[in-house]
Amino acid sequence: MPQSFATEQQIKYLTLLSEKFPTCQAVFTEVINLEAILNLPKATEHFISDVHGDFEQFDHIINNCSGVIRERVRAVFRHRLTPSEQAELCTLVYYPDEKLRRIKEMKQDTPSWYRASLGMLIELARYLSDAYTRSKVRKAMPVAYAYIIDELLHASPGEQADRAAYHGRIIESIIETGSAGHFIRSLASLIKRLAVDHVHVVGDIYDRGAHGDAIVDRLLRYHSLDIQWGNHDICWMGAAAGSAVCVATVVRNNVHYDTLDILEGSYGIQLRELALFAEKTYRDGESLSPTEKAISVIMFKLMGQVIARRPEFDMGDRLLLEHVNAERGTVRIGGHEYELTTKDFPTLDLKHPYELTEDEQRVVTSLVDSFTNSRRLRRHVDFLYEHGSVYLAYNGNLLFHGCVPMRKDGSFRPIRVGDRHIAGRAYLDACDRIARRAWHDHSEETLDWMWYMWCGLSSPLAGRKVKTFERTFVKDRSTWVEDQDPYFELACRPDVCQHVLEEFGLYGEGGHIINGHTPVSKASGETPIRGAGKRLVIDGGFCRAYHSKTGIAGYTLIVDANGMRIKAHRPYDEIGDVVADRGDIYSDDDQLEVNPRPLKVADTDTGAHIRAQIDDLTALLDAYRNGELPERGDAA
Repeated sequence: MPQSFATEQQIKYLTLLSEKFPTCQAVFTEVINLEAILNLPKATEHFISDVHGDFEQFDHIINNCSGVIRERVRAVFRHRLTPSEQAELCTLVYYPDEKLRRIKEMKQDTPSWYRASLGMLIELARYLSDAYTRSKVRKAMPVAYAYIIDELLHASPGEQADRAAYHGRIIESIIETGSAGHFIRSLASLIKRLAVDHVHVVGDIYDRGAHGDAIVDRLLRYHSLDIQWGNHDICWMGAAAGSAVCVATVVRNNVHYDTLDILEGSYGIQLRELALFAEKTYRDGESLSPTEKAISVIMFKLMGQVIARRPEFDMGDRLLLEHVNAERGTVRIGGHEYELTTKDFPTLDLKHPYELTEDEQRVVTSLVDSFTNSRRLRRHVDFLYEHGSVYLAYNGNLLFHGCVPMRKDGSFRPIRVGDRHIAGRAYLDACDRIARRAWHDHSEETLDWMWYMWCGLSSPLAGRKVKTFERTFVKDRSTWVEDQDPYFELACRPDVCQHVLEEFGLYGEGGHIINGHTPVSKASGETPIRGAGKRLVIDGGFCRAYHSKTGIAGYTLIVDANGMRIKAHRPYDEIGDVVADRGDIYSDDDQLEVNPRPLKVADTDTGAHIRAQIDDLTALLDAYRNGELPERGDAA
């Protein structure tokens, strides 16, 4: 009898694996395939953060892959096309519909134009496809033209004349049948799909800009991505789960930034009750509209209720309604009296400052019902849960939106969760679990935590004392300054960054922390590169509301086989300007790291997973050879 090398549990697993690979030959074939994948170039990763509802800027960055398309066009055509012609080709890839429409309007849609454009797009797609297996490229192709594209992509420069004629005849047929436009759109889609293999969104899709919903719709169609929730995202998630205070916060933010269309037009949130209540209750003609005053007071009352029942949040200093003197128009904060922007507080009862009136409760009930019954919002929040998390360790890098709460000495600060105190990775894991429970059980405790993660000083998504009351009602801007967790200052040191990375199991020297959340003002000399390159803060102000503060239109990060590059983007005005003028969101590169050798799939997390698969297949092969499992032959 042959010697047994596997345990009973291993044999059970290998038996299941043998259903997919029933013979030695099937195992050989898969191992060869996996070994080949390990030697492909590492695919490109694209990191984006804090887009804050600015869909046009976001969509253009996605379309041009933060300049990767332009770089690849330059690599292929630098000796054959002028810079202007390269820009024309880039525009065709970014916006094929708009570009084709303009070509027709200018009467330039000739067979020769289509022939040249198709040839260049095919060559560019062929160049990009070299980083992937043929199988993966085929799966990325639009179904309608997959066979034709597959034929065209795998031509070589040295092929025989008859083969070249065959490909030329395919292109002529495409033009003659009037399908060149459809084919150009399909090739442009494939090129963008191949240029970037995976996108990381490091938080804050929503608020400030008007089109967070459109951004989520765009991400829903993206081929491969992950999301690290930002504090603005978690507030929307809490609102969709039924948290009244999160609902009030989301509505207040959209009233403040005049972006109500996302609520009423996009998600079907009914604001009629709020509008009628505000109109009959609050004075008009002040710096704050009646609607903003109404929803703000409701929000601060609901906040007070949460703070009272959650002493573990340690937010007693945020209970400010009880210190308002409406007659004098002042509020007492930290022992000092400050002037308010309004004396209009008709629903405030100082004996019971955090109780809602009947009318306010009616408004809240209506709003919560609208949020929880919005099918489109539920679909979007389902997507955020499916693809999102509080943090992610990926290819040696640690991604999270805000911070890991710390003491001033650099140790991880324990935070009370339930009846225990936890710190570091364990705390972020607990926050992730709480967020997921809130979506399923809608308990008061988990919903309160969703609000805390939006604005709490010890929240890993916020990490600062959010002073919405002062920013809404207090004239003295010195009161608006928000205390931050020590992490934000300490993580400018490389040793602290390494300490954080190791807490999350990343012990190599090449790891980085990648954050968003805190806008980097390039205009005032700030840099996104912190901790001697160990921490990268890629919130550069995507949203137009931030452009004057940061001096740019956002940072993104590109990581590929050759290294890491920070991109500082310059703003553009309209898509039409890009198409008409061959413009772009031009980017200033900051080459952060150059790898000593080009990385391969073997150097990534995917490579580690593939090696584990190869180990399992090798064990299955041994089991076949040792007679511990029979080959299934024709049963495959």
